[in-house]
Amino acid sequence: MKNLTDVEIIESVKKGNAADYAILIDRYKNNAFSMLKHMLKNDFDAEEVLMDCFLKAFNNLNTFKFESKFSTWFYKIIYNTALTKLANQKRKIENEMFSVDDLNYLESKYMADELVKDNISNVVKKVIEELPEKNAAVVTMFYLEEMKCEEISEVLKISLSNVKVMLHRSRNLLKEIIGKRNLFEEVL
Repeated sequence: MKNLTDVEIIESVKKGNAADYAILIDRYKNNAFSMLKHMLKNDFDAEEVLMDCFLKAFNNLNTFKFESKFSTWFYKIIYNTALTKLANQKRKIENEMFSVDDLNYLESKYMADELVKDNISNVVKKVIEELPEKNAAVVTMFYLEEMKCEEISEVLKISLSNVKVMLHRSRNLLKEIIGKRNLFEEVL
């Protein structure tokens, strides 16, 4: 049953086999959680939003028109729900977003010696978590989820050229963070 395509599983669920939706959950839960964790920077919030996203996707499965891949449609739900969560948090607590000028803060937050103990993946994930939400989402979708720029464009509802610009800026910001923390040896 796990070898079925997303389309076959969705058709089965639409025919009344709701239990088959668990296959989609198993298929996407880890990558979706990773993306949410990078955007929300909090495991508890990421888990809460992930459950909400799976429920939204299930409840709206009848609106899925197969014009794009299920993963693209689902990541759009994830991205939009995460943005809503962040907007709600920002209304309650004044959350400051950092810019390139705030990179000095990063130097003191994680010392290079502390990160040397972690493997490359953990170092990269920690650095991605320091990016602003949209940049973290683009980097996560492109590099960790291996989504194409066209899919990211659809998820974020921005032009393909804007995705490429965001990806370029995110790479530069990552490069600066890595350089400031002297982590080039860790990630190369």
